[in-house]
Amino acid sequence: MNPAGAAATRAAPLDLARLRAAAGGPGAMWTDVRIVAETGSTNADVLELGADGAPEGLVIAAESQTAGRGRQGRSWQSRPAAALTFSVLLRPRSVPQAARGWVPLLAGVAATRAVRQIAAVDARLKWPNDVLLGGGKLAGILAEQSGDAIAVGIGINVLGRDHDLPTATATSLERGGAGPTDRTELLAEILRQLERWYLLWRETGSGDAAGSGLRQEYLSLCATLGRLVRVQLPGDRILTGTAVDVDTAGQLLIRRGGGDIVAVSAGDVVHVR
Repeated sequence: MNPAGAAATRAAPLDLARLRAAAGGPGAMWTDVRIVAETGSTNADVLELGADGAPEGLVIAAESQTAGRGRQGRSWQSRPAAALTFSVLLRPRSVPQAARGWVPLLAGVAATRAVRQIAAVDARLKWPNDVLLGGGKLAGILAEQSGDAIAVGIGINVLGRDHDLPTATATSLERGGAGPTDRTELLAEILRQLERWYLLWRETGSGDAAGSGLRQEYLSLCATLGRLVRVQLPGDRILTGTAVDVDTAGQLLIRRGGGDIVAVSAGDVVHVR
């Protein structure tokens, strides 16, 4: 996740009663929804509660995080009420470990669909799960596993104009031209989308992204495909080529200049053009 910068204004506080009514009604999977004023990391909180036996369906949203985490050890920083930061607890016990790499991509689909619906903006995905708006990074997602528990953290920059954001690559819904965004409504829609796609994917029994429709949905939202990309791989190796597909395991397929195809399971992607 990119850090979210200091926003000059604050959004209305998250409304727990509305959130529970919208996303945690009878039959919904979100059975324990919490909002805290401040915490170090919602992902750390969810993993700790998961280790203590908390069931799937826990949601913790924070108005402020002091030690938020992103992919590859990066930090996520946000001023209170300028971003939407939350984590959920999943336990996909029926899904083989090899297929669980789809969890962060699934979360990316849910976040992107919800942003498009609630904020009416053309959000897209950069592989594996960065949410883009106008070429800038709007949101990031971190999935962490401990035993059979997976904490999925999502951070979305809601408020913040050019001088409020930390890097030239970051953006916010405000900067991207969205009207006033109700964070409670946005979070509720993300949870609805997460539930929909997670249950479809999990109930295949094998985490079949193609059979559940998840892969096709991801491909329809992915802005990386067809682009010339530069990928920083583990070990500081660099791979350059054209992104041509995302396979059934969630790997990015890149065609190098010589025509050979390389499958990438982890790495930082830069859209060259």
